[in-house]
Amino acid sequence: MNKAEFYREARTDLPGPLAGVRVLEATTTWAGPMCAVVLADLGASVIKVEVPSGEVTRRLTPLLPGTSVSFTHATVNRNKRSLTLDMRRPEGRDIFLKLAAQSDIVVENFKAGTMDNWGVGYRAVRAVKPDIVYVSITGWGQFGPYHERPGYDPLVQAASGFVSLNGSSDGPPTKAPTYLGDDVAGLHGAIGAIAALSHRDRTGEGQQVDVAMLDALLFQSDGYPTLGAMGVDPTRMGNEFGFAAPVNLFDCKDGPVMAGVLLDSHWKVLARTIGCPELADDPNFATAAGRTANRDACNALLGGWLAERTRAEAIQAFDRGGIPIAPVNTYAEAARDVHVRERDMLQPTRLEDGSTAPITGPAAKFSRTPTRVRTGAPALGEHNDEILAEIGFTTAARRRLKESGVT
Repeated sequence: MNKAEFYREARTDLPGPLAGVRVLEATTTWAGPMCAVVLADLGASVIKVEVPSGEVTRRLTPLLPGTSVSFTHATVNRNKRSLTLDMRRPEGRDIFLKLAAQSDIVVENFKAGTMDNWGVGYRAVRAVKPDIVYVSITGWGQFGPYHERPGYDPLVQAASGFVSLNGSSDGPPTKAPTYLGDDVAGLHGAIGAIAALSHRDRTGEGQQVDVAMLDALLFQSDGYPTLGAMGVDPTRMGNEFGFAAPVNLFDCKDGPVMAGVLLDSHWKVLARTIGCPELADDPNFATAAGRTANRDACNALLGGWLAERTRAEAIQAFDRGGIPIAPVNTYAEAARDVHVRERDMLQPTRLEDGSTAPITGPAAKFSRTPTRVRTGAPALGEHNDEILAEIGFTTAARRRLKESGVT
């Protein structure tokens, strides 16, 4: 199938499958903004509320080359409108509640109890919007022995067990290079919001959705928590897998590839591809158990064959046999990849300073209600007048709010 065939019945009158859903976001840094940007990408109308000085994501370096815009802000705040608001002040609190009364979903990721202290927690919002879906994302959750602790991505990666298994077998425990705990918590926040919204539409009942970054990362740990609870202590294996061989990072003439086989049927093809047909049915190699027992020999055979070829040659040979392989790209190389481009994963987007940058596009593709980066991340308070006017504030009232520091 080509792209045109996939989108042949696409509508052009909707921003995505969540068109018409209203989201009020009060967040900072990454997990909360990630939740809200997923909803925004899916077509929801998202108002991002932040303090008048701007939240931290706007100031994180590096800036996108040739622009005055942070790479994090540009990535996680696109498709949103910006409202500056000091919710710690009575007028700011009242404005937030007025907006919440017109919203379907509220997303926040402050430390447990913070929003309650400001008068904009779940109970306060529920009083003005009984069927609200209120998503709270924190490091440790709304309850539990650690719920009052500050929680940040590397702490959760460490506490979950993830760091203990990440890295080379002869190196130290290593955190992920991305904000992994934030990312998966944001995704589970969006999933939870959509599920709760479905329940509300069927029953009229709203609810609070509690997402702990720790819980999200444990959920995405592929069953390792269960093994740990039952006394199995997996060890770090770097780029290898305990249940399969050969699977590893191997050097070609012009750079590394990730290659290998998981299936016995793939081994038969691989053995013939690398010039070892006699090993296709050899009992020492024909099964996964045999290959893992002879892991070093498998790695030597495949590594030797790949070392004599370029990455393009190796990929072409493996593609012919249907054997898994991929180049080890830098992000710069991935950004130039024709497949990445065809999938619209980098979309030219106008930024708040008037420049243009290739912003990462939505992952899920919808044949009927396509999604895209519709607008770049907004300037701080860019939509203050627009949003406040929508809830009845006159020009004079909006000017007074700005002069008093509420917005």
